[in-house]
Amino acid sequence: MTVLLSRPFPSFRAGQDIRIFKSRPSIKTSVSCFTPKHSFKRDYTSVMIVPTGVGAAIGGYAGDALPVARTLASVVDCLITHPNVLNAAMLCWPMPNALYVEGYALDRFAQGLWALKPVHQNKVGLVLDCGMEEELRVRHLQVADAARASLGLPVVEYVVTDTPLQVEKWIDTKSGQSTGSIKHPESLLRAVQALIKRSQVNAVAVVGRFPDDDFEDTDDYRQGMGIDLLAGVEAVISHLVVKEFQIPCAHAPALLPVSLSPSLCPKSAAEELGYTFLPCVLAGLSNAPQYLVKNSESEHGCILTNDVDSVILPIDACGGPGALAFAQSKANKPLIIAVEENETVLDDTPDKVGIEAINVSNYWEAIGVVAAHKAGVNPQSLRRNRISSLQRVSLLPANGYAVQSATTNG
Repeated sequence: MTVLLSRPFPSFRAGQDIRIFKSRPSIKTSVSCFTPKHSFKRDYTSVMIVPTGVGAAIGGYAGDALPVARTLASVVDCLITHPNVLNAAMLCWPMPNALYVEGYALDRFAQGLWALKPVHQNKVGLVLDCGMEEELRVRHLQVADAARASLGLPVVEYVVTDTPLQVEKWIDTKSGQSTGSIKHPESLLRAVQALIKRSQVNAVAVVGRFPDDDFEDTDDYRQGMGIDLLAGVEAVISHLVVKEFQIPCAHAPALLPVSLSPSLCPKSAAEELGYTFLPCVLAGLSNAPQYLVKNSESEHGCILTNDVDSVILPIDACGGPGALAFAQSKANKPLIIAVEENETVLDDTPDKVGIEAINVSNYWEAIGVVAAHKAGVNPQSLRRNRISSLQRVSLLPANGYAVQSATTNG
């Protein structure tokens, strides 16, 4: 089948310049980004993770972790996080020192397999599900035009899939988190390939037509309880594209407007503002870092796993591949901070998955720990009676014999 290419946006020459930053002294290929001039310290980089579709008390709704990200970004030099944290449907917030990294790519980055290459601007392509009604399609195209005209975002062309994606979603009975699938993934991949080939896009926004829910299915979510039923399969869709093409991707669901609810939880309210969740996705992708597979080309100017100083995540969501990779890092192991107040449906606490972490009550404390860590201060010294007397290390091993020092010639 052929892919239907429709209504191309006027192409322009998107800037591809990569910022060259002062490199970290101990790692020749790493980058220090956003460092003030004349600073004698490398940048402090923090990663904030809130897994998708797990009912997180903070970050499990419509961008309700964004205030945490904004605050954290004001403390650190570089914040790396993912769309589930930064997306708020019709709302978003510019943070010059925040990097918008898709979840699959964030896992590969944590494992040291990919590097992050900051950019000034991406050429963004838009994929629309042909299973979408005409009115919804027009609404999403109007949003893209508004983003181009009012925000200056580099959305250059769109494509309609040749086959309906047929999105399916459900709750995993074992884990309790939302997930799903698309019946025609090959149609999505053909559409993305067409955009890359025709328009040389290097970031892709996908809008899939999602099944409309009964009011009973979404009422808990709208009241600030339960699980986001859409989020799990959204991650499946973006993972598929990023894994295949190694470029930034994020998804926005297409749904018919829901009926007005007079009593609505504020942390779910961002999704009630319009016909689409696309604006935050286009804003995030416009300057999302590119993904560089390690050793495939020069890593100069890239951010590497070893640049990460701290990782903040929910207390019971420490078992993901990214979290485990950071915790098991051999070089420059980051400080892992687990937030007790941000509970999810998971049960992967630091003790259960065998990682070392500082447990804090809430994000207030977490950001305080980060501030101390960045300042070179032991976070425990800010607490009452947490610093004990310095202990002496014995030179005698357990067998009672003295340790003999090795001698060298010359």
